[in-house]
Amino acid sequence: MRRISVISRVLMVVLVAVLTMGAADNATRYNELGHKMMCACGCGQILIECNHLGCPDSDRMLGELRTSLSQGGNDESILAAFQEKYGPTILAAPMLTKFNILAWIMPPILLLLGIAGTMVLVRRWRLRTAALPPVQRSVQFQGIRDRIHRETEL
Repeated sequence: MRRISVISRVLMVVLVAVLTMGAADNATRYNELGHKMMCACGCGQILIECNHLGCPDSDRMLGELRTSLSQGGNDESILAAFQEKYGPTILAAPMLTKFNILAWIMPPILLLLGIAGTMVLVRRWRLRTAALPPVQRSVQFQGIRDRIHRETEL
């Protein structure tokens, strides 16, 4: 009798552990997904951390997130659904699509290429300029200079 009681207690503990493991998983996913989205009210805060008084959007969006998690959607589909409903600005970080990667990488690459191209162009211009021939002083200009010196007393 005592042995059955011990076995039943162990089974009960294992059952509770298994049941709470799923809840902890959903709570973890809820926390992670809530940190991957921005609040739609325009406050600029992460969805799960939006704490300003009277926010019209955070409670509704958190409810939608709970519903999506309870329906068993994976993280990517939930994020895609929120992005489709609220636009791409709802994501705290852009999704890693080919276009987004290209949009983030190309400006610095183009800037570096522009700097390198400018340096090459300036170097070529410097090498291309020919030395000017020395100025030849003519007698006519020398007379004008002498007159200027006399009149200005320099």
